[in-house]
Amino acid sequence: MSNNNNLVPGFNDEKDDSLKINLEKISEVENCLTIYLNGYIDTYNSSFFQKRISKVVEAGYKNLIFNCASLNYVSSTGIGSFTAFLKMVKPKGGDIVLLEIQPKVYEVFQLLGFSQFFNIKDSMSDAVNFFKQGAPVTESVFPKVFSCPVCSKRLKASRSGRFRCSECKSILAIDQQGQVFLG
Repeated sequence: MSNNNNLVPGFNDEKDDSLKINLEKISEVENCLTIYLNGYIDTYNSSFFQKRISKVVEAGYKNLIFNCASLNYVSSTGIGSFTAFLKMVKPKGGDIVLLEIQPKVYEVFQLLGFSQFFNIKDSMSDAVNFFKQGAPVTESVFPKVFSCPVCSKRLKASRSGRFRCSECKSILAIDQQGQVFLG
């Protein structure tokens, strides 16, 4: 791995022992970096994490692959950081891939309902191919108007995910195709 400061000027100016970050340029994809995360992300170090990745985006990298193989823990605040990065790169035509997520970290993403917002891949070649092909363009079924399967209340969902019916309080899940399930 090359020196982080060569890829992003000033990247290594600040350090945090709880989270080590290394950068590697992906030559096959324009403006793409792999960000190797080692340690954990929680309330106390999430601002450090956000500042480092903001520097990456400011340096012109918009396609980010986060290698999470050595990431032992992510709190809800840490997941909020990943969401913030997605909001940074999407308007620039970029995207984020999370790579090699450990099961206990993935579980946090799932429990909080964020696993569907991120592109999660198992191998570097899958991640690189995702960017080479570009994000799949699918015609959205959202916003979707539907009836609650329990009480028949008319509801509207702006995206896929888990929701609670405003009438009967049943938990509902809506997939990417707009299918409604009890959740």
